[in-house]
Amino acid sequence: MSFNKSQAAFFQALKLSLPSYTSLVDEIAEILGISIDSAYRRIRGEKLLDFAELEILCSRFNTSVDKFFNLHSNSILFQGNQNDYQENSFMKWMEDVYAQLNLVNSFSKKHIYWLVKDMPPFHHYYHKELAAFKFFFWRKSILFTDSLKDTKFSIRDDSYDQFAEITEKILKAYHKIPTTEIWNIEGINITLRQIELYHEMGIMTSFEDTIFLYNCMLEVIDNLEKMAEKGKKILPAHPEIEGADYNFFVNEFIIGDNTFFATMDERKVTYLNHSVIYFHGTSDPSFNDAMFRNLENLIKKSTQISLVGEKERKQFFNKLRKKVVEQLNATKEKEE
Repeated sequence: MSFNKSQAAFFQALKLSLPSYTSLVDEIAEILGISIDSAYRRIRGEKLLDFAELEILCSRFNTSVDKFFNLHSNSILFQGNQNDYQENSFMKWMEDVYAQLNLVNSFSKKHIYWLVKDMPPFHHYYHKELAAFKFFFWRKSILFTDSLKDTKFSIRDDSYDQFAEITEKILKAYHKIPTTEIWNIEGINITLRQIELYHEMGIMTSFEDTIFLYNCMLEVIDNLEKMAEKGKKILPAHPEIEGADYNFFVNEFIIGDNTFFATMDERKVTYLNHSVIYFHGTSDPSFNDAMFRNLENLIKKSTQISLVGEKERKQFFNKLRKKVVEQLNATKEKEE
């Protein structure tokens, strides 16, 4: 492939990363500070990019220079953020989650897939107190926020209200995206263990708070079952708002790793989980095609309990409830 054809192919790859309503030529002209005509000449390969322009475009579109030279290697480029140990690290993480969901929503044809290890964070957000607990746990035990070093958790603490607005935005953005989740019976274990651990360590301010959180988990399971039954997402606080399609599969053999996969028109992105709450994403075509085939195979070997499989659906969610009730009762017994 000649150099100018490589450049034209490079711009075609950039076009796939844009929402369908966005003009590639307008984007290129604005990013490079050139005229529309000059942008067209570069896109067609008539005018070669210089290294400064190539660097700007690769940075702006989060892509590799390999795409420009049409190189194929075993290297895979990932982008993402990680903890900077600042007081506002968690807010920055929440804003990044919202930005990624908005990116997915900007495409006309979209779908997200979640290979569940720990219940996707969005389901915790349906309950203010449960969301506050998860935020507290992540900030204290994962992000090591200094201000929480000697702090205990209380559901009456209004300091979590600072995250209320961004949480609502995230929920509404997630609510619009068709979703497939692949679950295992272990999917709620991590949150249950976090509640139990903080209770045993005396980080909860009261026994009643612990019991309240277990009851929140039961309500989350109730809402998950309703969504699986209807095949639609449901916002408990706004049931009148119609949600996107919701597909729920159970795989008893595989425990997921919280891989998050998105399809957006012709584009695919894989987000791999690391450091508990962070994700690094890649738009590498060969990697994403292989990941998508793997997801398709997992789905084929899983049991669908959304819309169909009423018996299996009731059995699965009753098993989840049993886990919560057993832990709740064990906590009560220890207190007596």
